[in-house]
Amino acid sequence: MKGPVPILMYHAVSHRPAAATHGLSVSPDAFAAQMAVLRTRGFTPLTTAQLGDAWRPGGRPLPPRPVLITFDDGYEGVHRHALPVLAEHGFAATVFVSTGWLRGAHDEGGALDTMLDWDQVRELAAAGVEIGGHTHTHPQLDQLSGERLRYETSRCRDIVADEMGAEPVSFAYPFGYSNRRVRRAVRAAGFRQSLAVGNRPAAYRQGPYALQRLTVRRTTGAVEFERLVEGRAIARSFAKDRALTKGYAVVRRARRAAALITRAEG
Repeated sequence: MKGPVPILMYHAVSHRPAAATHGLSVSPDAFAAQMAVLRTRGFTPLTTAQLGDAWRPGGRPLPPRPVLITFDDGYEGVHRHALPVLAEHGFAATVFVSTGWLRGAHDEGGALDTMLDWDQVRELAAAGVEIGGHTHTHPQLDQLSGERLRYETSRCRDIVADEMGAEPVSFAYPFGYSNRRVRRAVRAAGFRQSLAVGNRPAAYRQGPYALQRLTVRRTTGAVEFERLVEGRAIARSFAKDRALTKGYAVVRRARRAAALITRAEG
């Protein structure tokens, strides 16, 4: 099967998230209800690595009704609230960690809410959750110099490998921002697939380094969630997001061009 696959993008799972993460958070009760919908409707959650492998030549066929459950950044509520629900249903998932935000030896500050520590990350992995990369300090990758871009991807890879005993193979772009240069850097760092946002189902034609996801928010109600996973009326749900994304893309390209000119003049 190489048809569309819904990839759900979560962030914090919390009763009282920090203000900076509130809009992209979900409550523990909402998360539990959404996972029950997936179970009732016969979805089979996969890791990002499993989808990537299935869509390569000679890959194993996907199960009926595949779906991906992904979490960005590495918030502590994923361990506290989401993991018990995933375990109850036997669901796979992927957590993309910003290594400089997690609590512990590599913490460089800047996190938006309470983050996982590395013992919790290892407990997630032991429960079958894939641990992927999300850079070291969560920058907008398309605005970075080549040197800094390589640092953000390779530093994240190396820390995850050191802490987990294996290099991560899946990556997610902070803010969903990428371009050809960023995708090449992610591939050069050894990641085999990477996720953007896009607010569309993932499709084989997107390629392994530009797979799109569907944003789940605090305001995502039960009816809208069912539409998202079933692929109905998605354009209507994300019309405003897509318009803003186009505008941001123009601004980012202009900023990048200005930065290049400044460096050349310097």
